[in-house]
Amino acid sequence: MIQLEDVSKAYQMGKITVPVLHGIDLTIDDGELVAIMGPSGSGKTTLMNILGCLDVPTSGRYLLDGTDVSRLSDNRLAKIRSRKIGFVFQSFNLVSRTSAIRNVELPLIYAGARARRHSARLALEQVGLSDREKHLPNELSGGQQQRVAIARALINDPTLLLADEPTGNLDTTSSIEIMKLLDALNDAGRTVVIITHEEEVARFAKRIVRMRDGRIESDQVQRSRSQINA
Repeated sequence: MIQLEDVSKAYQMGKITVPVLHGIDLTIDDGELVAIMGPSGSGKTTLMNILGCLDVPTSGRYLLDGTDVSRLSDNRLAKIRSRKIGFVFQSFNLVSRTSAIRNVELPLIYAGARARRHSARLALEQVGLSDREKHLPNELSGGQQQRVAIARALINDPTLLLADEPTGNLDTTSSIEIMKLLDALNDAGRTVVIITHEEEVARFAKRIVRMRDGRIESDQVQRSRSQINA
């Protein structure tokens, strides 16, 4: 599904070029559950932006499902994002005065799609919130808000789910619930990539990619990962 070949990224700050990623080679197969880890400044967020087609490499190639997206136009990238990729963020990014089901519908509203309510209900059912569809975000716990955000990410049936620090604003119990959900979605066939700095979260993944100074420091399959049974 994902293949990065010698990918580098640099940003131009006035007359200064700031390199962020250096020659990244990375392959993620369909159906994997991968955690990408690294300290602040390691390049993991820039890598996530490239994986999510929110940014493009300065050099190198990024193939997503066999398509080289490295040099596509913004419009083409937006279409790929809407069809293939679901995003989950640390801050949930829910509309505060809008019900859970309406928040889930938002990507379909922007796309002008019909039959939105049925699709949103199915997505909420996947995350175990069928009984909370009329609740506003402030009437939900942090873990429930993140589940709504995950349902919204699933509304277009993406093959790739990108989760950026998905447990960063949650307590331990809620964090485990979210990891159980991401694990179940992975077991159902979705490719899940988690960006995290938390070792406890990374231990739930089946593979850990560690970054430092814009390079991949290690890439290991976990022989014994944490069991998500709480």
